[in-house]
Amino acid sequence: MDDVSIEPLHRPLAGARLKALAHPLRVQLLEALSTYGPATATALAERLAESSGATSYHLRQLEKSGFVREDPARGSARERWWERVPGPVAIEVAGLAEDSAERAAGELILAEWSRTRRRLLDDFMARGERLLPQDWLAASGLTTMSLQLTSSQMAELDRELTQVAERYKERFRGQTGPDVRPVELQLNLFPVVDGGVRSGTADAS
Repeated sequence: MDDVSIEPLHRPLAGARLKALAHPLRVQLLEALSTYGPATATALAERLAESSGATSYHLRQLEKSGFVREDPARGSARERWWERVPGPVAIEVAGLAEDSAERAAGELILAEWSRTRRRLLDDFMARGERLLPQDWLAASGLTTMSLQLTSSQMAELDRELTQVAERYKERFRGQTGPDVRPVELQLNLFPVVDGGVRSGTADAS
């Protein structure tokens, strides 16, 4: 295959929005809303072993930067429900100065994403066979494949895989029902063990 020039699908986060997300708890809150759907600050505090005061504060900061929004259809006078604002969040640190605040912010966010991915996969490996129905185990795939590619060919592969995943995301966005649960795609494809039956809607990153 001839080398081709591949444009990025999504513009990387930068500037004030990048710095606004660069807090471990804010990344965890955004990831939790992406994975499990809309939730209250109290429910998120329980999931993340934080105080509800801390989750409320950081949710408001994420709201100011356009990462989350209130879900008025679920909220009440006593408690607000939050949902992730649909759309991807891309981080690119290559080319940023080693001592720049933006690079430090980007590296923090990437590190938190990596920890979440490892935790979800480790949880699936440790508890999936015991807790998940057989049809979910049979549908899962942990894939490793060695290829010989140029950098532009690798970029093309990444773009094509992302486009396939984006089609599925759009096709089944907001899907609910007794057989629907959160699914994590890392080119490992597996159900989130503690996801349960999903009754809400949210956009995944």
